[in-house]
Amino acid sequence: KLRGAILKNGRLRLLMFEKMYSTVNGVWNLSSEQGNLGTFIITNIRLVWYAESNETFNISLPYIHINSIKIRESKFGEVLVIETNGYSGGFTLGFRIDPKDRLRSVTKELSSLFRIHAQAPEFGVHFVTTDQIENNEPILTPPTLPNYDEFEDENTIGVSNTLAAYSVSKTGKEDGLPQYDSAIGLAIETLPEGYTMASLWEVIPSTNNK
Repeated sequence: KLRGAILKNGRLRLLMFEKMYSTVNGVWNLSSEQGNLGTFIITNIRLVWYAESNETFNISLPYIHINSIKIRESKFGEVLVIETNGYSGGFTLGFRIDPKDRLRSVTKELSSLFRIHAQAPEFGVHFVTTDQIENNEPILTPPTLPNYDEFEDENTIGVSNTLAAYSVSKTGKEDGLPQYDSAIGLAIETLPEGYTMASLWEVIPSTNNK
């Protein structure tokens, strides 16, 4: 996740079962030619980096999205290189940490947490299975935490009013008869009067400036 609202007043918004292990200052993100100075936050679930000058410029990288963690030579000298898997875009991220023994220490910690997570994944949330309920197994109740959304954006975008209206338009009535729509190649329920297939796909309603 890039540029998410994952920090508040300089503190990471932790997930329910997330534990923060260490904070590493003076980490250069090499995504640009001159680099950006920032901070690592290492937890049992993910690696977070954010810029010192602007905490909204950040990266939240769960271990499940990581493919490899290595130290490589570059034009910046030895750097930490993290490659993500194909499911998360196949990115290559580079970070410079000085001095070299500190770089190796951070790399060792991340590699260890990555291996542990691969063997016993922790996603920050737990669920209860039907078998647990039927067998009367004890269920741990997590502590109540503030309802923070890691993936919220600073500019909140609402769901399309058209979609919302369509979703409730047939409440208490029978569904419309299926009708073939050549635009999508499927037979769909007949749309209510005044709605089009294009308008239902709009997440942000179009505005008429006339």
